[in-house]
Amino acid sequence: MAAPATTAPAPPGRRKSVTGTRRTVAFLFLLPALVLLGALVVYPIGYSLIRSFYNADGDGFAGFDNYKAIFTDDGIRTALKNNVIWVVFAPTLSTALGLVFAVLTERIRWGTAFKLVVFMPMAISMLAAGIIFRLVYDQDPDKGVANAVWVGVHDTFARSSAFPNAHPGRESPLKPDQGGFVTTAAVHTGRPVSLPLVGVAPDQMPDGAKPAVAATSAPGKITGSTWQDFTRGKGVGRLGAPDPSELGYAGMRVEAVKGGEVVASAEAAADGTFTLPAAADGAVLRLPASNFKQPYNGVDWLGPSLVTPAIIGSYIWMWAGFAMVLIAAGLAGVPRELLEAARVDGATEWQVFRKVTVPLLAPVLAVVTVTLMINVLKVFDLVYIIAPGSSQDDANVLALELYRKGFSEGQPGIASAIAVFLLLLVIPVMWFNVRRLRREERR
Repeated sequence: MAAPATTAPAPPGRRKSVTGTRRTVAFLFLLPALVLLGALVVYPIGYSLIRSFYNADGDGFAGFDNYKAIFTDDGIRTALKNNVIWVVFAPTLSTALGLVFAVLTERIRWGTAFKLVVFMPMAISMLAAGIIFRLVYDQDPDKGVANAVWVGVHDTFARSSAFPNAHPGRESPLKPDQGGFVTTAAVHTGRPVSLPLVGVAPDQMPDGAKPAVAATSAPGKITGSTWQDFTRGKGVGRLGAPDPSELGYAGMRVEAVKGGEVVASAEAAADGTFTLPAAADGAVLRLPASNFKQPYNGVDWLGPSLVTPAIIGSYIWMWAGFAMVLIAAGLAGVPRELLEAARVDGATEWQVFRKVTVPLLAPVLAVVTVTLMINVLKVFDLVYIIAPGSSQDDANVLALELYRKGFSEGQPGIASAIAVFLLLLVIPVMWFNVRRLRREERR
């Protein structure tokens, strides 16, 4: 019986040729990507590194002076402090909110629709989001949604004055007193008192105001009237007396002051009339400052003290949806039997969430948090658009300061140093993220 034929091994030279050909083909396929990577990443990094050691003109070696400026320049130090605030709070709050949304949406029937709504801001550019929140944080409650809500809540519990601009007119019996007004002479029972004021537009008078009427005398009491006494011209209206077209100051508080103490008080009716008891005889009448305080105008969201938290709030609005989607994907892979076992053992929902769900999601939470940390280190658009010029210095971040130094102040050396410094800050975070991903792959 003939022996079976055997295949001779390929000559060593041919095997090397095939391997070399494959490497050449792989290199040719990678070459366009390598060229782009070098032109768009490696070259800019190298040029910025070199440029960071030169002065503003680029013809003199500055050594480490540009890097020293990062820690001595007031603007850069403010930017560095704000970046620390961003890195600590923005990723943490976005991840926490995304976790809450991801867990809660699993328990509602319309969870998919809710996720879509929360994730929708991710489809908006940073520029558009900045414009939106610049309007949201507008100081005018008639324009800014945040202040409209805040003022509405405030006015529910503390009524604002309806007469902030009211003041005495010509030949008035009133004079200024501690933010309010007081009569120049004492009042007595049986003699009606007129307290005319001007300065309130007709469309800003209280809704319940009625045409003013002159007060009539009452025995043993002090009566009076306070109203909007606008006189348009000679022969048109009477100065110091109510006209049919003039409205009473409904709700105006009137106090009788004797010896520095308030002995009686009253509020004007819808037609402006008021009545005080006999105890007010011989006192002076005061319209206290509470009648004339300016209306509450809300919070200065974009002022120096709140501008950074306000901008962080807009960032969370955009990126909480991103965190929610990634965490929801991780939550889908959590073994349900572990959650049910914890419930069977008597654990409450809070205990299940804190001691089972969160530990199982720890790898996903770490990836989301680190990714957002890298993102906030580069934040620029929101700060540049939302912060007004008056408080942009207080909201400054490193990316914005890089732009200002390089393009507004003509200091490209310092701008390059800031760019290199930002790169050095990002590299450890990226290394941590890559290391964790590799560890997960080994599992």
